[in-house]
Amino acid sequence: MKLFNAGSAKYWRTLSIGLLACSPLLQAAPEKLDGIAAIVNDGVVLESQLKDRVAIVTEQLQSRNQRVPPKSILDSQVIDRLILDNLLLQIAEQQGIKVSDRQLNESIASIAARNGMDLAQFRNALIAEGRDYVSAREQIRKELLISQVQQSNVSRRIKISDQEVQHFLKTDSAGLNQPELLLSFILISIPEQASPEQIQAAESNASQLHQELLKGADFAEAAIAASSAPNALNGGDLGWRKQSELPEDIAQALTNMQPGDISQPIRSPSGFYIVQLRDKRGGETQMVEQTKVRHILLKPSEIRSAEQTQRMINSVASRLQAGESFATLAKELSDDPGSGSEGGELGWAQPGQMVPEFEQVMNATAINEISQPFESRFGWHILQVEARRQQDLGDQIRENQARSILNKRKYSEELANWLREIRAEAYVDIKI
Repeated sequence: MKLFNAGSAKYWRTLSIGLLACSPLLQAAPEKLDGIAAIVNDGVVLESQLKDRVAIVTEQLQSRNQRVPPKSILDSQVIDRLILDNLLLQIAEQQGIKVSDRQLNESIASIAARNGMDLAQFRNALIAEGRDYVSAREQIRKELLISQVQQSNVSRRIKISDQEVQHFLKTDSAGLNQPELLLSFILISIPEQASPEQIQAAESNASQLHQELLKGADFAEAAIAASSAPNALNGGDLGWRKQSELPEDIAQALTNMQPGDISQPIRSPSGFYIVQLRDKRGGETQMVEQTKVRHILLKPSEIRSAEQTQRMINSVASRLQAGESFATLAKELSDDPGSGSEGGELGWAQPGQMVPEFEQVMNATAINEISQPFESRFGWHILQVEARRQQDLGDQIRENQARSILNKRKYSEELANWLREIRAEAYVDIKI
């Protein structure tokens, strides 16, 4: 029995559709030279990449019992995605953005853990499914690279002033306690310098598609076939969002919608959105448990190997057990310049603020206890929990949340604009 069949395809549902439609798995030696499907600046998309990606997207759609679009439509969507991925990977190389082996291993370990497996079990499960582990590993690296490139470049375009934050707190602070909405969307895009005729044609297409959806057409299938958004091959899935995190026009359209409803086409700078509200959850005020914590951090360096760093952190643990001052050792030895000068103090931490490895140890450590040494992507830590408290959302936390909501509200639109710009500026020659 397959581990990841239509009824239990856990692993493939945990990744973005870019990873679900991972590019080429290892194959037997081809009988002829690989053809070029598209030229993208100085790079190429190979026919084998297109064939492999189409095959895997088809498999994923079938596993979710979704109808596979006609070959011409699916090929068009997949080649567009491959072109965009190629552009983003070229930008990563130009900007020197890399994914370290540690980051990659942590990501794979996280995927395995979400499926209730360790790394060895996860690798064996992929092999049992007929998938090449090395190829899957490198595709995960590419997906992480693409995510980092998007975050880095789009975040630089988003500016949020203190005045915007204060205005949000005065006018939209209820958004901090809003329920979360599970959303999907379809984007019928328009060119950056669209003519009135192009805008009218896009609006007409969106209206026709909206009518088909109201008559019962499957939303995910329609997104795969018609959407210009990066998540098209994932059926338009946007995940859980608060209404206040969305662009204003979309948020307003959702005001009176109930789960299962589909919005009218919504005009935006990128084109026309059609949004489906799939589910709703939460919305009540919650108290936040905060932990006052301090730590000592030791990082490997050019003059100190990973093994030497581990021996050194174990030595620090022994000195702490012998009664030496935590604050003194942090000031003397910690490689965290921000907290080291303060005796290792990190202040009050709340859920989600620290990296998962740190938060897991922090939550498992009793008040006034000192942890055993543990490793995160930053290096080796020892922490001490000094106190815990239940705290209602204070002014600073509310400001941070407001800034985060405003950032998310702008991010989707800026991402769409940026992707459209780099696609328009690139030299692309589709050969098929």
